[in-house]
Amino acid sequence: MSSDFESYEQDFAVLTADVTGRIARVPKLLGDEKKQMVASIEKQLEEARELLEQMELEVREIPPQSRGMYSSRMRSYKQEMGKLEADFKRSRIAYSDEVRNELLGDDGNSSENQLIKLREERAHLLDNTERLERSSQRLEAGYQIAVETEQIGQEMLENLSHDREKIQRARERLRETDANLGKSSRILTGMLRSFFGISVFSVFLHVSFHVR
Repeated sequence: MSSDFESYEQDFAVLTADVTGRIARVPKLLGDEKKQMVASIEKQLEEARELLEQMELEVREIPPQSRGMYSSRMRSYKQEMGKLEADFKRSRIAYSDEVRNELLGDDGNSSENQLIKLREERAHLLDNTERLERSSQRLEAGYQIAVETEQIGQEMLENLSHDREKIQRARERLRETDANLGKSSRILTGMLRSFFGISVFSVFLHVSFHVR
């Protein structure tokens, strides 16, 4: 099981190293060449996410006593993945000095200031998008907790309903038992009375016979 994890781990390390190098090249590219590089990196990042998912599945299959070390490594890889994605977003709106000079030409500082302002605005937009994504994830997690809590409450209510039915059936059986005991007691009392009546009569006959 751990051998599979380590295999995925090696693939992840090779892939992320290649992605890191490619991300550094993005600000130096223009036009179609930049678009192709961006598309290639997006595909590699998706492959890296799939590797993380496979590694996480492997960790879940590892015995609890040995799982701690692998869980720690998974946290590190997830942090690395987050950093790569953030660097990739920044690289898409960044320009190297060489490319910036090519774009600006001889327009002077005003054009450069406009480019810097545009880049800052895009970076701010990306930051807001990331915050919205995190808020959405927190809301989704809160909703999941609410759903699970509702399910637990429903199960508790169902259990209480079943318990109440059991108690009611037990009470009914107890009342039936009391009724049967009362009936048996009355029958037994009647039998005892009949028995004592016959015994007294027999004694009377016996005494009367001897007196004569």
